[in-house]
Amino acid sequence: MPDVSPPCGPRWLTIIGIGEDGPEGLGEEARRLIAIAPAVFGGARHHALAAPLILGEKLSWQSPFERSVDAILQRRGTPVVVLASGDPFLYGVGATLSRHVAAEEMRTIAAPSAFSLAASRLGWPLQDVATISLHGRPIDLIRPHLHPGRRIIALTSDENGPGDLADLLATTGFGQSQLTVLEALGGDRERRRSTVAAQFDLADVDPLNVCALEIAAGEGARIQPFAAGLDDALFEHDGQITKREIRAVTLSALTPRHSELLWDIGAGSGSIGIEWMLADPSLKAIAIEQSPERAARVARNASAFGVPHLAVVEGTAPGALTGLPEPDAIFLGGGGSEPGVIDAAVAALKRGGRLVANAVTLEMEAVLLTEHAKRGGSLTRIEISRAEPIGGMNGWRPAMPVTQWRWTKG
Repeated sequence: MPDVSPPCGPRWLTIIGIGEDGPEGLGEEARRLIAIAPAVFGGARHHALAAPLILGEKLSWQSPFERSVDAILQRRGTPVVVLASGDPFLYGVGATLSRHVAAEEMRTIAAPSAFSLAASRLGWPLQDVATISLHGRPIDLIRPHLHPGRRIIALTSDENGPGDLADLLATTGFGQSQLTVLEALGGDRERRRSTVAAQFDLADVDPLNVCALEIAAGEGARIQPFAAGLDDALFEHDGQITKREIRAVTLSALTPRHSELLWDIGAGSGSIGIEWMLADPSLKAIAIEQSPERAARVARNASAFGVPHLAVVEGTAPGALTGLPEPDAIFLGGGGSEPGVIDAAVAALKRGGRLVANAVTLEMEAVLLTEHAKRGGSLTRIEISRAEPIGGMNGWRPAMPVTQWRWTKG
């Protein structure tokens, strides 16, 4: 739960979004609140934009940012103004401060976000556009959005962001995508330039920029479908991978829900944890893998699929599970037959959480049959056959059957 303190008197904290047009873009109330504030927090750019209005103390953001949060909270009950870029609650400082200050103590005066400004310049209906912030975040986060015909507006970290995006598009088969760089939106320095990603050669890019992408896919482009059970060939693996059909059934059994955490024990290639996270941006996963080589492969796969924040723990269960955040769901794909692993998973799982375990070997199947008899739940037998050449004709070749146990903690 957010760490929000109880209300303390009137609205002492004012968060004001300011654009590149500075005071000219602010209303009368925002101007007045800045002028009377004893303390005005913000970045150097914000202070420069609002300089004609600031009469109180200018306090710049500190590193780490938590030090500035503490400084703001120490002034609780006295007027404080925080300057932010555009809409403070869209990937902004407002979201951070709301974890510490109750809504009753705050007032917010927002300006148009960079996304809104970019969409208005391009004539793109914002509800039809994928918006993503790459400011201080891995560029790989854009990968799940790369579909032919998709329009994307991405906020970057600095002047290198557009070139980095162009390189990613070119190396993943989307080099013919149109890339438009919109710089210093809303101010005197505003500029808009377009190019094809594979031919990116824009120089002197303003550090304050957003990129608008119109995605075009070339032959062999890495397109990630929205359905569960992605093609095995998209994953880097050494054979230790839950095959696509089994993976789709397993994800269905795990039933991802908003903001939940999955433990993927014996992660192999990381395919289950990766697809869990792709189901919704709010989902989190921890991959536990004893092999250093496979653990490194999980991390590479996570980046390639656009979920680089998947956590990887190198170690052997059950010992490696100690101290990990409490999970909402657990998948056992490997190592489940080791002594103590299922007991540790059951103990760690939240009430109402789901445990799904797959068995291919007779030994692991025997463990699951025992657990089912002891704890209940459901057992499912999954058998897949694929058509393959047999001489000059075709026939069905069965894959190894999988026994799946699903249990919900009461």
